[in-house]
Amino acid sequence: MLKRKITTTGALFSSSLLLVSAAHATTPQYKDQQALHDIASAVSKTRIEQDIQTLVDFGTRHTLSETKSDTRGIGAARRWIKSEFEAISKACGNCLEIIEVKDTISGEKRIPNPVDVVNIVAIQRGQVDANRMVIMSGDIDSRVSDVMDYISDAPGANDNASGVAGVLESARVLSKYKFNGSIVYAALSGEEQGLFGGKILAKYAQEHDWRVHGVLNNDMIGNSTGINGVTDNTTARIFSEGTRVIETKDQAHKRRFTGGEVDSASRNLARYIDTIADRYIENLDTMLVYRLDRFGRGGHHRPFNDVGFAAVRIMETNENYNQQHQDLRTENGITYGDTIDHVDFAYAAKLTSLNAVTMASMAWAPAPPTGVSISGAVKPSTTLAWHKSDDPTVVSYKIYWRYTSEPQWQFSRDVGKVTEATLKNVVIDNYYFGVAAVNKDGIESPVVFPGDVGAFEWSDKSTK
Repeated sequence: MLKRKITTTGALFSSSLLLVSAAHATTPQYKDQQALHDIASAVSKTRIEQDIQTLVDFGTRHTLSETKSDTRGIGAARRWIKSEFEAISKACGNCLEIIEVKDTISGEKRIPNPVDVVNIVAIQRGQVDANRMVIMSGDIDSRVSDVMDYISDAPGANDNASGVAGVLESARVLSKYKFNGSIVYAALSGEEQGLFGGKILAKYAQEHDWRVHGVLNNDMIGNSTGINGVTDNTTARIFSEGTRVIETKDQAHKRRFTGGEVDSASRNLARYIDTIADRYIENLDTMLVYRLDRFGRGGHHRPFNDVGFAAVRIMETNENYNQQHQDLRTENGITYGDTIDHVDFAYAAKLTSLNAVTMASMAWAPAPPTGVSISGAVKPSTTLAWHKSDDPTVVSYKIYWRYTSEPQWQFSRDVGKVTEATLKNVVIDNYYFGVAAVNKDGIESPVVFPGDVGAFEWSDKSTK
């Protein structure tokens, strides 16, 4: 992403412990992290291809399909996914906790009769803060033209065997490491029938007091040639909601006067992923799409947004609608259907690497700051404050700021291990601001925008 270079004069930074010159502000600088580069290069397109082929070979994975067969239907698919997680866990000394998170759904438009919607979930517990979570998800289920047709073959190679394969491959790679926070690998069911798997897991996370700081929903990450005739394996989209749907009237009123419409936790999670792509993923540029999902459509990150968690959708840039939700057929010389011959495995591996590195970075980094507040109205300087953290991995904090029209953070200052800092002669009216926590290796948390709108822990009610 191109960024303007701005030089400011006369700007000074101060904190309770530090006074340094900021006469020449630049874009943020990061230390290289060899482990993150190693994770990016460890993802295997061959293993992803094998996993996609296995999922396609189940014939259909429709939510209402066969559950008793060992070779066909969603039951066979989810048992195979569970066995893969078990094999991964065995290889890392039983480092994964593998669970089924499920519920029986009925009386719905697309699930009229009782059906068990079963998510297969593997949890890699953090060594320091086990209840702090970052989640990667993909959808098990597939469909054809008629959303209620659970008999016909629905290979679902790209939609969404590619996402599940990415989840499994990320688990293989990241299970070789130990992290401070926890990583959750989730194969969700019931997406095509109404996002039920996501709803079930989001409820489970709330009931078990998971502090979910990011959900990376991967839905179609394997197609590089669009129906528009464009072939592009160097870009990906990140969809993120603006203000939270559960924002209260009072919070909306405050936001009207302080800003934050483009700085929800989900938006700053998307910016974090964009930075990861720039730093660690070769030949990949991410497009930040300021919308919950594609126009008028939905995905499995939405149920997590609905309860206040930061959640985004990662997917290909160019879709081919002839290969989505289609019966297998040929009409007027056009071949329809989501078959494996259309999947670009190297591209799927690239987007999987993006997920794996993002989760590793977030799980190694300290938790995002809480209680972030800001002041400076009718003053020449801007002051940010935040709660003291009990996280032992925090060594400093970094303040970020940018012009309000810019998509990415432009300027930053490391302020040390303090809970309040002032940017002298940086006028609050002209910028947006945020704070990130930093560990000893220079790995940072996502940036937190001040107030409720930007809080990653919604229950914290940042300014309360």
